Amino acid sequence: MSVAGWIAVICLLLLLGALFAAAVRIVKEYERIVVFRLGRLRGSRGPGLVLIIPVIDRTVRVDMRIVAHAVPDQELITRDNVPARVAAVAYFRVANPVWAITRVQRYFEATSEIAQTTLRSVLGKADLDQLLSGREELNDLLREIIDEQAEPWGVNVSVVEIKHVEIPSTMQRAMARQAEAERERRAKVINAEGEAQASVKLAEAAHVLSKEPASIQLRYLQTLLEVGSENHTTTFFPIPLEMLTPWTQGPGSATNGGAGRDAAVPDGDSAGQEAPLRV
Repeated sequence: MSVAGWIAVICLLLLLGALFAAAVRIVKEYERIVVFRLGRLRGSRGPGLVLIIPVIDRTVRVDMRIVAHAVPDQELITRDNVPARVAAVAYFRVANPVWAITRVQRYFEATSEIAQTTLRSVLGKADLDQLLSGREELNDLLREIIDEQAEPWGVNVSVVEIKHVEIPSTMQRAMARQAEAERERRAKVINAEGEAQASVKLAEAAHVLSKEPASIQLRYLQTLLEVGSENHTTTFFPIPLEMLTPWTQGPGSATNGGAGRDAAVPDGDSAGQEAPLRV
């Protein structure tokens, strides 16, 4: 074979190799390719080795993995007129690669925009307390709304989470004062409940002690023991209340029983006068 023949064979092999390279697509496990033949949709293919017609077919690769998209910070005003800055993150993936290419121009940007607008509209209808403490309900509501709007594009939104909420410093100080007042209120309520329970127990103890007078003396001795165990310079001695009865009920009570009230009045000038108290 002449040199020209060898050159022709080499050129033919190179042409066949180029055509084969143009006709072969290697699609990864997490990818799909959408094939258009002369502008008409031919469906999605992959993963693995995919053959297409060079020049006639055009392909678009679509990543099927979950995307963690950080939603930019959004300025909003809550329902109770508190300005706040909210940041969130959305996790979504392409569920239908054909819809993601044919029904929306850029599905990633479209999903990001719809997440931002939904974030402002939903959180703007919530109170500040709900925004700070009720994030789980708001996250579920955001995910449902965004997923419903992105479903016609072939995009599946799995999770939407509010990362942080920034409020003005004046509002932070007001919330701190409110929390402090709430803690003080709880402390007073707990103290009042303790006093009420203690009063009930003391009333029950007094009722029991009133039935057994000797138990009062035992209580006196116990109190004296407790006082004497400490280093005090003054010692208290309990005195039964019955010993103070003559001084508290008048002169007639100094005698036994009620005899003092029936005693005869002395004769003479002392009649009508009170008898002197003798101790």
